[in-house]
Amino acid sequence: MSPQKRLNLLRILALLIVIGLSVFIFYIKDNVEELKGLGYLGIFLLTFFSYATIVAPAPGVAIIIAMAASFHPIGVTLAAGLGAALGEISGYLVGFSGQGIVERRDVYERISRWMQKNGSLTILLLSAIPNPFFDIAGIAAGMLKMPLRKFFFWCWVGETIKMGAFALFGYTTFNPLMDWLKQAIGI
Repeated sequence: MSPQKRLNLLRILALLIVIGLSVFIFYIKDNVEELKGLGYLGIFLLTFFSYATIVAPAPGVAIIIAMAASFHPIGVTLAAGLGAALGEISGYLVGFSGQGIVERRDVYERISRWMQKNGSLTILLLSAIPNPFFDIAGIAAGMLKMPLRKFFFWCWVGETIKMGAFALFGYTTFNPLMDWLKQAIGI
């Protein structure tokens, strides 16, 4: 098989994986409560599924904040950071497949220029702050053929920073709130 045919086959396979994953996530959305009972593995899976959606909103941040009230924030941070970074590979795969879900908009053009100038920093910063544009950065990274290992590493660092902030917020907000409620109602 020629290298071009192999690349085309890989691109088709990448797109089919993303479509299959999206269908699976839609199918299991009613069973989310069961995953919460799995502890850190559940946090990892919930975050992975939340971040594997392309452009569609998912409740990943709310999950992290809520789970940090019940679990150690460092464990929540690590499980959620890894789950989110692995989930974000779906955007990379869409870009790699060459299908370009993103139209040629100003936002895409700007992010694409940032990716060409300093891809690692762009992935790190856009994954570390909550924003709706990271899927576009993942697609741009795939289209620009940024090495997957490099994309994953910088995405993981950024997502772990972001998840740590949310876990810390959940831990410091909900634990004192729950203590206050218990004290107020005499439990």
